Amino acid sequence: MTLVQVQPRSTNATAVHSTVADVMDTAGPQVCDDMTVEVALSVMASARTGHLLVCDDSGLCIGLVTQAHLTAARDGSAYSDRVQLRDILGDRGPFTSPVTTMAEAGHMMRYSQVDALPVVDEHGSALGVLALAR
Repeated sequence: MTLVQVQPRSTNATAVHSTVADVMDTAGPQVCDDMTVEVALSVMASARTGHLLVCDDSGLCIGLVTQAHLTAARDGSAYSDRVQLRDILGDRGPFTSPVTTMAEAGHMMRYSQVDALPVVDEHGSALGVLALAR
């Protein structure tokens, strides 16, 4: 028989990580939307990361691409070495704010079926990434 100790939880305890700002990773690699898929895969491999934040010409975050997303684009029948990130991004978003609660962000990730969200400020500049723990 194994003994288990249980510690009572306070009824007024706050969550350990109440907002996205508490758990987000730093922004990491940010690339321009005119970068080709092959170069983006190379940057991703060099940075040893599973995602890249994509920015437009004015430096605003317009999305996030993952290695799986880039690999699928490269393996697609319409692929050429001229395909740029803007060609495969599709719709902008989803994004989250650093003041978003973790419950709201979790709901957004489940609803959007994504493993990572760009965290942007009120002007659209990338602050970081909220990614599911692996």
